[in-house]
Amino acid sequence: MTSVGLTLRSASGPIEILRGVDFTCASGESVAIVGPSGSGKSSLISIGAGLERATSGQVKLLETDIAGLDEDALARLRRGRVSMVFQSFHLLPTMTALDNVRSALEIAAMDNTLERAKEALAAVDLSSRLGHYPGQLSGGERQRVAVARALACDPDLVFADEPTGNLDSQTGAAVADLLFQIASDRGASLAIVTHDEALAARADRTVRMQDGQLQ
Repeated sequence: MTSVGLTLRSASGPIEILRGVDFTCASGESVAIVGPSGSGKSSLISIGAGLERATSGQVKLLETDIAGLDEDALARLRRGRVSMVFQSFHLLPTMTALDNVRSALEIAAMDNTLERAKEALAAVDLSSRLGHYPGQLSGGERQRVAVARALACDPDLVFADEPTGNLDSQTGAAVADLLFQIASDRGASLAIVTHDEALAARADRTVRMQDGQLQ
């Protein structure tokens, strides 16, 4: 993205969330985005993933300028190539771990979704939890399902927003191990927002946000 700005309206006037941000994540690179709460980190990756629209500047996703794309075209561009991992897991509570992963593969129009889903859950050491629902899993297990779901379709780019924020330090470190290892094994780029300096140190590169700008 180049010179990206994001301004939101409020009752008290416009609020600048991002101000002239330049950010890139090269193929196969991992980049940690750190900074205080409210500095614009989550907005940065939300715009990078095309989930939110910038109010100024240029955003390219997978080398495609997304300014002129409608939501359907954006969804087609992301399908099977861009994945997200969130702090709050975002699993479907009425689906088993297996079905949560398999549904993402079906949306991405992948073949052999059952076997791919099983393999992805095996990669995060959850083969014994295939039939468990999110409510039957620990927080660490739910986040491992989310990692499996994000990486099952072999995406080119993964955005992770505080993926260990709801986990204790030991469980968070284990989830981070999986996220970095599987992304690396599959050659995916990884842009990760985190408050955890130890987690950030594992990335190839770290950038810091302050008051809506990269420092």
